[in-house]
Amino acid sequence: MISIVIPVLNEASTIVRLLTYLLKNSSKKNISEIIVVDGGSTDTTKDLVVQFSEKNKTVYLFSSKKGRAVQMNIGARNSFGNILYFLHADTFPPKNFDELIINEVNKGNKAGCFRMKFDSHHPVLKVSQWFTRFNFKLCRGGDQSLYVTKEIFNTLSGYNQKYIVYEDCEFINRIYNKYSFKVIDNYVTTSARKYSANGTLKLQYHFALIHLKNIFGVSAENLQTYYTKNIK
Repeated sequence: MISIVIPVLNEASTIVRLLTYLLKNSSKKNISEIIVVDGGSTDTTKDLVVQFSEKNKTVYLFSSKKGRAVQMNIGARNSFGNILYFLHADTFPPKNFDELIINEVNKGNKAGCFRMKFDSHHPVLKVSQWFTRFNFKLCRGGDQSLYVTKEIFNTLSGYNQKYIVYEDCEFINRIYNKYSFKVIDNYVTTSARKYSANGTLKLQYHFALIHLKNIFGVSAENLQTYYTKNIK
């Protein structure tokens, strides 16, 4: 059984569409629950999730302090499935994603992600998404979603809550260091809205620098400072 964990913050514009999509494109027998963890939204995100959950009993809302690492850990702690699937609120997995994940786990591939494509035809983003097919640490990111067995998640103590940014990559790097990692050929589709807000080339530059800073041992706090200063 899969527990889907979605950290949110002011996602009123997309959360209902995502929840509806997930239920329509998966099998009830495979989904233990969908856990939405709110980090202090000031829009109608929480109200929308509550309204949705009243009609769909597999959807649950939890509240948390802001920070995706904290939010995802809370979601994992409150889950019942033996497979965790972490998904951003603006990312849509392929049809039958649940079957694809379970098939890989049954093969022994206990952690992995999908390839990714953006909802944009910008040439820079097309190049960026092309690299998600390769099974290397530097080609990974949270927008590709992440599945991992609860056993591995608990063994690695989950997400490092010191990381307010780069939390996905930090956790995935630890998975790579100890376990095999599978990149499923199918694609998730993620929003390019952050690129639109910041400028595509500018954001790619800052993301590349954050990767480099992490490689050279820059602290979680300094990564957050750099992100806050340069990225909307």
